[in-house]
Amino acid sequence: MAKAVGIDEAYGDLLPEGKVEKVQQLKDAGKHIAFVGDGVNDAPVVALADAGIAMGGLGSDATIETADIVIQNDQPSKIVTAIKIGKITRSIVWQNITIAMVIKVIVLILGAGGIATLWEAVIADVGVALLAILNAVRIQRMKV
Repeated sequence: MAKAVGIDEAYGDLLPEGKVEKVQQLKDAGKHIAFVGDGVNDAPVVALADAGIAMGGLGSDATIETADIVIQNDQPSKIVTAIKIGKITRSIVWQNITIAMVIKVIVLILGAGGIATLWEAVIADVGVALLAILNAVRIQRMKV
């Protein structure tokens, strides 16, 4: 199956201890690991991985509790969707941070120069918060 999807290395038929050892070896080699699991035997590896993904529909509670991401409908294709949503979210977070810092620095400079009052600074702060919320709401409207 790995060759069919273009994966160079694949490890199968591993017991839970073997999975933990293999993931730890890969992490020690500087690799970033995403592990998808659904059973109780996968909980230690899901917790160890950089991105632990549990298949939530039929998955065990232990695996779901330790996972960073839970796919509710047991469709592995949703992992790609989760990655896309994560990238979009990170982009919008950085947009919000940049906008907030720029506006706050401008108001700080205006305030230090005696041009902006305390009330204008408060209004700018609330405005930045509302702007960040409205910018974040865009995620829900995006087609992934």
